[in-house]
Amino acid sequence: MKYLSNPATARPAVDRRFSVAPMMDWTDRHCRFFLRQLSRHALLYTEMVTTGALINGDAERFLRHDETEYPLALQLGGSVPADLAACAKMAEDAGYDEVNLNVGCPSDRVQNNLIGACLMGHPALVADCVKAMRDAVEVDVTVKHRIGINGRDSYAELCDFVGQVREAGCRSFTVHARIAILEGLSPKENREVPPLRYDVAAKLKEDFPDLEIILNGGIKTLDECETHLEHFDGVMLGREAYHNPYLLAQVDARLFGNNEPVISRADALRRMRPYIQRHLDAGGSMHHITRHVLGLGQGFPGARRFRQLLSVDIHKTKDPLALLDQATSLLEGR
Repeated sequence: MKYLSNPATARPAVDRRFSVAPMMDWTDRHCRFFLRQLSRHALLYTEMVTTGALINGDAERFLRHDETEYPLALQLGGSVPADLAACAKMAEDAGYDEVNLNVGCPSDRVQNNLIGACLMGHPALVADCVKAMRDAVEVDVTVKHRIGINGRDSYAELCDFVGQVREAGCRSFTVHARIAILEGLSPKENREVPPLRYDVAAKLKEDFPDLEIILNGGIKTLDECETHLEHFDGVMLGREAYHNPYLLAQVDARLFGNNEPVISRADALRRMRPYIQRHLDAGGSMHHITRHVLGLGQGFPGARRFRQLLSVDIHKTKDPLALLDQATSLLEGR
């Protein structure tokens, strides 16, 4: 694990055909390191990091990552062009492949700071933010957004938003195919209650054929991914990729045409052992990492025991690596 001050020279190419969404409290550096054991090509995103956290806080902690995580994108939350430009430059210097602007989070906590989905009501400001970031860095600057917000949810308004941001130079848009309800619904409800409108996202791709349009929202299987890729440039999975991470083991073969053997569940966890050892040696807790691998244990006899070992017993043991080995043995042949 390290904070990279210089980008690596030999880097996997960024391909947004398949990506794992930025998810608060979930897609931290340990989660991303684990997911990378399953797929070499999936584009991974950080949790959203606010400009204030980078400028006024511990930037090294927020930007820290392992070079194994590439291809890797940093998602920023903010609405002050100069601040976003400064943070985009930090991300580029730290080795990130892409900087993404969050225009989709519906939380009232971020609305109060003009961050997230509420920015869909301010397309000119988003365009100014994108231009400032693009002027500051050479890496791609992308936007993740909803198809609308309550009070501004017509297709014409969506096209106005995308059109203005396109004029600022953004060429890649990840579209969460739901509107966001900014009052009265929790962030969790905003991922479930507003209906999915894949047809609206498809219309957007039809009307903006020059743009890269990535579909996000409600996608659960690789069969669905393959179907959506007939109409979109890429797909982004969120919660399903976290709760059922082993589906990523098939991504390289099915979506990227990679012919390498598919890694087993046991081997994926076994590869985590040296990483976990380093984390323990640095004074960290194994739970910081193993909470992200619990989804490997489902659908087979012993799966419940696997999850118990790494979520309950882990807090009682004096030999966490021995417990990890025991959990790994339960995955053999699965």
